Amino acid sequence: MKPRTFNYHRPDSLEEALGLLAQHADEAKVLAGGQSLLPMLNFRLASPAHLLDINRIAALGGLAYDNDALAIGAIVRQRAVENTPDVALSYPLLRSALTQVAHLQIRNRGTVCGSLAHADASAELPAVMVTLGASMVALSARAKREIPAEEFFEFHLGTALAADELLAEVRLPPPPAGSYGTFVEVARRAGDFALVGAAVQATISDDGVVRALRIACTGVAPTPLLVPDAAAVALGSNLSDSVLLEVDQAVRRVLDPPGDVHASASYRKVVAGTIVRRALAALRDEAAASHG
Repeated sequence: MKPRTFNYHRPDSLEEALGLLAQHADEAKVLAGGQSLLPMLNFRLASPAHLLDINRIAALGGLAYDNDALAIGAIVRQRAVENTPDVALSYPLLRSALTQVAHLQIRNRGTVCGSLAHADASAELPAVMVTLGASMVALSARAKREIPAEEFFEFHLGTALAADELLAEVRLPPPPAGSYGTFVEVARRAGDFALVGAAVQATISDDGVVRALRIACTGVAPTPLLVPDAAAVALGSNLSDSVLLEVDQAVRRVLDPPGDVHASASYRKVVAGTIVRRALAALRDEAAASHG
């Protein structure tokens, strides 16, 4: 299929883009990487009257530290972040998740902010941002505001962005010393949307004790779902096998996932507990190796 007729705009400045959004608001869609939007246009799942291509706006292409936070601009490609050495060192959870997003060709064009604005409940990056305590910078001709990741994702394919707002960048706070992170998912085939995924970020002391822990699951709710009750089970522990089993069971208890043609609710519960346990075991072993 082909998309419906629309007016194509390619602004050269941020001010021009925000002006167009203010003018057309409910009738406009923003194009960055287009890896989700273009298929939706072709299948007529989205039919905007105006398409705003922001790829000429250099101000949205930043990937740098700002007041110790890592700021990722709206047109920064997923592959660029994946290949940035400091991301792998400082934000291993983000790097781990990016390597599992779709296929290499998709990541070459897809943007980090585009995935976040799309807000698919099965996607990797929304869960990562919730787990890392990121904030979203929303710009409009009216104002600038920062939205915590936990408040940004409101439902499947729905965010807190107003119709005239642009997700200009995402900001990740600096991780504390002793941070470890990973993303684990289960999909039918490599590159498919995950049936269930788990983002895990831990702070582990030199003696192997968990000082802080955040866990978020994907594919089990309309938004990325933090499971603090399960994380609390591991706090203060050295992530022994018995503790990992307790966390596994705690994850299963708190989840109430949907069932569909791809996987039953009970299957998603079991998989979620299992992959969280595997993620924690991997972080425990990594911390042990780094501490000798």
